[in-house]
Amino acid sequence: MPKALVVYDSETGNTEKMARAIGDGIKAAGLDVEVKHVDNTSLGDLAAAEAIVLGSPTYFSTMSGKMKAFFDKSIGLWPGKPGKLKDKIGAAFTSCGGGEGGNETTLLSLIRAMLWHGMVIVGHQSGFSGAVSIGAPDEKRLAECRQFGERIASFVKR
Repeated sequence: MPKALVVYDSETGNTEKMARAIGDGIKAAGLDVEVKHVDNTSLGDLAAAEAIVLGSPTYFSTMSGKMKAFFDKSIGLWPGKPGKLKDKIGAAFTSCGGGEGGNETTLLSLIRAMLWHGMVIVGHQSGFSGAVSIGAPDEKRLAECRQFGERIASFVKR
């Protein structure tokens, strides 16, 4: 069975809640899924997944330092090396404290990192590049995250 990996960083728990909801959607769509904090994720975890979903709080309109440091290590999976990420499904999500926080640019920073590896990006059906929450995700936002997870899984199954 195909496997998806949801990797997140979260200081307040908001991004983690989104990660778990996306994971629930992926699982409901019939894929194996692992939801992991970036501190507990290895490059081997990335290599073993058919879909990789990255989530970060918005810090200064970009991904967190922990997520950036983790993805900097992914040079070890550059195309041509074992476990490469090329042609894997990728998706992104973020949360921030306010409406002017730079959510869209944070999504783009995560997506750029995946595109650099040649990954195929799935956007959110709402028109955003990925799932977004301003502040703590409410039930509506978590439902959208679950739907996003289902959408990601549908691309893996193709």
